[in-house]
Amino acid sequence: MIRLSTALFCAAAALTATPVAAQDAGAAGARDGRAVYVSPYVELSQTLLADLSNDDTLTYTQLAAGVDAGVATRRAQGQVSYRYERRFAWNDNLSDDSIHSGLLRGAYRLTRDLTIEGGALATRARSDIRGAAPGTFGGDLPNVTQVYSAYIGPTLSTRAGPVEIGAAYRFGYTKVEVPNVPGLAPGLPRLDYYDDSTGHVAQVSAGVAAGSVLPVGVTLSAAWDREDASQLDQRYEGKYVRGDVLYPVSRTLAVRGGVGYEKIEASQRDALVDATGTPVTDGNGRFITDPTSPRRIAYNTDGLIYDAGVVWRPNRRFELQANAGYRYGGEIYTGSLTYQMTRDMGLQVVVYDGIETFGRQLRDGLRSLPTSFMTGLNPFGGQFGGCVFGANPGAAASSGGGAGGCLNDAFQSISTSSYRARGVDAVWAVTRGPQSFGVGAGYTNRRLYAPRAAPGLTVFGVEDEGYYGQVFYARQLDRVSSFDTNVYVNYFESGLAGYNGNGTLGAGANAAYSRSFGRLGTIAALGLYSYDQQGFDSDLSLQALLGARYQF
Repeated sequence: MIRLSTALFCAAAALTATPVAAQDAGAAGARDGRAVYVSPYVELSQTLLADLSNDDTLTYTQLAAGVDAGVATRRAQGQVSYRYERRFAWNDNLSDDSIHSGLLRGAYRLTRDLTIEGGALATRARSDIRGAAPGTFGGDLPNVTQVYSAYIGPTLSTRAGPVEIGAAYRFGYTKVEVPNVPGLAPGLPRLDYYDDSTGHVAQVSAGVAAGSVLPVGVTLSAAWDREDASQLDQRYEGKYVRGDVLYPVSRTLAVRGGVGYEKIEASQRDALVDATGTPVTDGNGRFITDPTSPRRIAYNTDGLIYDAGVVWRPNRRFELQANAGYRYGGEIYTGSLTYQMTRDMGLQVVVYDGIETFGRQLRDGLRSLPTSFMTGLNPFGGQFGGCVFGANPGAAASSGGGAGGCLNDAFQSISTSSYRARGVDAVWAVTRGPQSFGVGAGYTNRRLYAPRAAPGLTVFGVEDEGYYGQVFYARQLDRVSSFDTNVYVNYFESGLAGYNGNGTLGAGANAAYSRSFGRLGTIAALGLYSYDQQGFDSDLSLQALLGARYQF
């Protein structure tokens, strides 16, 4: 927890090793051409929280410190936005609270062939898919927890004659705190709380391009992926080896096909149960692992995999891939669309299907984000838990660009089980002159896995799904003032026993205006949030904030 937030601060310091004078926050430095920028700040604000459903009003004072920094040079691309908030309640029924919110993405080219990259995330997120869906993540809110995740590793890309050789390794870590308030309807069984996990991924490939040796391109590749989670001694291990062939049909169109062998196994031990068969929990409410339990298989696949598809690249700014095949014991469909429409506009669409865990899916989502991203002012919290929009959406990914990506598929709820994740994400981003605009939307479906005979577990074969959409707009009104707004809507539905499937709908909007007077600035913000959860009354809340920020 603290060590990851400290790591974000250290990463910011590393990015700003060259002294600069910068006062503009977020991605402004990257957009206006500065190679390195840094903007630390402290902020003091007063917030009013009005529960319009129950005619209740609370207030709290918020003290925050943060930094926005970035680098864009020939060898390094990266950005960090980190904010720590301490909230002091004025009411006895609202406790003091601390919140970490930050995102770091960076890459550094050590040599012409070797690059090291990494990322880190600190945010608040929804814990149980059946529970409440608050739109703001501060205070004593139900079903909200703090999440930290990070990864780092090298990538090698070199040649031996006509053979292109690639290799990569990633180490990842994810930590989730226990939610303060469950926020479940009466009678629903509580699920296990995620704790932490570590993961390792290693990949290697060798291939020749079409026309260099053969009329077709040929690639051989292999990968190994392992994650160990502390809860119930859970383990995921996957490995594959495969060969792929690419045949150019024309200058812009190619067909491809691949075949290989794959083995995936997810396993865990039983929870300790009492005389009634109820799982025993520790002081944090997490299940205690039965030390005498054998390792039980939650998911297992072993055998042949194959797929085929098309690659259409009519120009260097547009690429469409579509694939269909056999994997995980059945049909699989995947694809992607990348369109750099102009220098300042980009579109990214991904269709995915894979066996996942929460830690691995969050790591992969973090890695897919660009190293230059928008950081809209959102003093009510909740940044970086949904869609992240690129600050250079029309630039190539190799230079830190890209439209962005959404983390909603991982954050629809925090699952302690392995699952099959299928869905689609789409992000469109524009940065034109003084204004930026982004739209993100998607659908995700998860089929959960657990040992059939595991006592106290009720998730085997259960499906969860969610729909989400987000719109972001920001504008620099003049040299000293700016405005930004976010609008979102989420819908969640679970197939867990005792849940009637009516779903949980959450929506909200917030807007903020800031004005600077030299190093001192003022902030005014307003937010309206609502969610409708089965088994509870609908919730509608209003937040208003006034504050002052000092830029160093």
